[in-house]
Amino acid sequence: MVPYYDHAGITIYHGDCREVLAGLMFDAFVTDPPYGVSFAGKATKHTEACGGYSTTDDGDAGPVAVRMALAKTERGAVFSGIRLMWRYPEPRDVGCVYCPSGAGCGPWGFTCFNPILFYGKRPGGPKSPSSMQSFALSDNLGGHPCAKPLKWITFVMSLVSVDTSDIILDPFMGSGTTLRAAKDLGRRAVGIEIEEKYCEIAAKRMSQETLFGIGG
Repeated sequence: MVPYYDHAGITIYHGDCREVLAGLMFDAFVTDPPYGVSFAGKATKHTEACGGYSTTDDGDAGPVAVRMALAKTERGAVFSGIRLMWRYPEPRDVGCVYCPSGAGCGPWGFTCFNPILFYGKRPGGPKSPSSMQSFALSDNLGGHPCAKPLKWITFVMSLVSVDTSDIILDPFMGSGTTLRAAKDLGRRAVGIEIEEKYCEIAAKRMSQETLFGIGG
């Protein structure tokens, strides 16, 4: 498959990760899959009909892609969301980003716990916390409805990878925050995104960083 973007160790593919992932090589993965919140058929700012993200938000895609990734590497981290935690392969450990001010409202109150599922053995050993507290906001570049703050992704990637030769995969790339974190940490990375407009946003982020010398 021909990459949408390929420069300075960062590669982007436009397509469904369940079709693209099998042909890729990588050392670890860091990803934030869809949470299955049922955008389909609803007119919200997140739906394609209103200029938003997508016509669907497939909650099955994440667990399937993670199983595929685990067939090629043992090491990775997933922001699973609370609703879908138990649909993923059993992790070796669970961390979180704790948001004291809340990050949405769940059936029992404000959600402050953002789970991170860790797979495989942590490189370098468990010498620092696997969770963090944060008030950080997402960059929200391009109006992506579900973007994670760069600070969160950078923290998780620093746990997953300590070797600058690593290739990091994000099968649900969105607007490219994982690729930005990889670039800042001097890692190579591969991103896959089903929505072309976010591939374009991510590619522009990578090009600007190269142009102005920002990142690794």
